[in-house]
Amino acid sequence: MFVERLKHRSYSSLYANMYFWRTYDRQEIDLVEEHGGKLHGYEFKWLENKTVPAPKNWVNSYPDASFKVINMGNYQDFIFD
Repeated sequence: MFVERLKHRSYSSLYANMYFWRTYDRQEIDLVEEHGGKLHGYEFKWLENKTVPAPKNWVNSYPDASFKVINMGNYQDFIFD
């Protein structure tokens, strides 16, 4: 999913800084994009019914950042967003 999004954003000339985020106590976010002056966090899960809350340190450190779980049901919206 990450590579497909990267390809789509490159072909569309929509560039963003991309990062992986993890704390020392092992809270993590699979992909963080920085574009438009904002941070967007994405967690990848295979199952559609698997919900994961945003890590507490993420919410506390970046209160204006977004967080979204990407799964088999919404991955196309993620790739082409």
